[in-house]
This record gives sequence, C-alpha cells and structure tokens, in this order.
Amino acid sequence: MKEDLREKVKEYYGGIADKVVQGEKGSCGCGTSCCGDISELILYDGEATQDLPKAAVNASLGCANPLLFADLQEGESVLDLGSGGGIDVLMASKIVGERGMVYGLDMTDEMLALANKNKEEMGAVNVEFIKGYIEEIPLGDGIMDVIMSNCVINLSADKEKALAEAYRVLKPGGRLAIADIVALRPVSQEIRKQAELWVGCIAGTLEVDAYMDILQKVGFHTIEIEPVHVYTKPIIEGLLASKKELLPQELSISLDAVDGAFAGAYIKAYK
Repeated sequence: MKEDLREKVKEYYGGIADKVVQGEKGSCGCGTSCCGDISELILYDGEATQDLPKAAVNASLGCANPLLFADLQEGESVLDLGSGGGIDVLMASKIVGERGMVYGLDMTDEMLALANKNKEEMGAVNVEFIKGYIEEIPLGDGIMDVIMSNCVINLSADKEKALAEAYRVLKPGGRLAIADIVALRPVSQEIRKQAELWVGCIAGTLEVDAYMDILQKVGFHTIEIEPVHVYTKPIIEGLLASKKELLPQELSISLDAVDGAFAGAYIKAYK
C-alpha cells in the first residue's frame, strides 16, 4: 500500500512538472491549490516572488507559506521536504544568504529537473536539490537548523517516520516549520479510502490532536498547530470537479459532511 501510494503521488506530481515545463500553471486543478482556491488564498506576495523563475512560481502546490513563520536567519542551514519546483527553497536561499545553505528533497525526477532548471535560471549558489524520500532522508544526523515542508507530510503513508526523520536531521534546538493539511473533525473512511484524494491532499490528513501526538512521540516540544486556510464546500467542489476523470463514477461524497472539516495549518515545533 505504501509503495502504491508513493507511485501514485510520483506519477501525479511528475505530470504537473511536465505541464509547467510546457508552460501551464501547476495546481491541483481548476484553479485550486492543495489547500484551496488560488484566487482566494494568496500564499506568496508579488514582491517575494518577483525575481523568482516563473516556472518555480507556477509549480507551487503548497497550502500556506512556511517562510512566514519559519523565522529564517542569515547563515542557517535549511531542508525543504518535498520541494517540488523549488519555490520555497529559492525564497529561503535569499534569506539565509551566502553563508547559509538550503536543500530541497524530492522523490520525483521531473520535479527535481524543474527545480534544478529554476536554480540555474536564478543563479542560486547556496541551493542543492537531492533525490530521496521524506521517510528516509539521505542526510546525516543533527545538521539542519530548520526543516520546512509545504503540503507534503499529509501525502506520506508513514507520517510518524517522516516526522521522526525530520527530528533526526535537525540540530539540537533546531525547529520544524511546516504548512500542512489537518482535519478539524473526524471524517468518514468513505472519503479517505479514495486513493485519488491523497493526491488532492485530503484523505491523508491527520486530526489536530493526532498530529500533536505524533510530534510529541518523536521528540518535538513547544508545538504549535494553527489552522489558517479552511476548506469550505465551494473549494472542495472545485477540487473534486478537477479530478472527475480520475475518480470512480460510483463515488458518492456528501460535501456537507466535509464542509469546513479540513484546513491548511502552520505547524511549528522544536527539537
């Protein structure tokens, strides 16, 4: 099941990278990001992205902007889990400066190729993109000041392992600053069992208390989980409409049951 899910995610996001290369805007479809309607949820202001490659901005699939609460400092070492086309990595590289270093980890070849192209276009010298899984980070222990991630942990079939790996790679006193989807109330398995919705960033979500429990279990402290972008019924409708060709025809979901049940959240914790 875990490998099947990985392959579905790889295929989906690889396809998005290909579309961006061809000049299309990357999104979860029909103007929706993984966390909501792009037209309603402006994750990055124009000034922050004005000197970034267009392809990096177009490939953005996040649910919030982790840079708003990561509190990055000049000279820090940063790792972005599931870095995609590289928008958060490239923005972070400007903050940490030449004395800092930002790494982007992704498992999808197409996204890595796109990210490296964006890196070259921007001329970033303090950036490196590496291939790997967030559950098996190919880096040593205790070497990062900050771990970022944007709408990625919810896609993992083993979230505890992914968060434990993040903890391992952080320096003592280092911090986790991720944006992710959380469930604000229980949701039936009828929705969660739909594999396509994993890619839509819904079915793999944890409830806030469960997320908190895992973070504490793997060792994090001073944990904050703040929902910031709530999935409303119209946004869910747009997401499902964009995936109608992927979903089984017999799929029957009560949108009233999920209205306001999910949100993009800021999650911060310390090692």
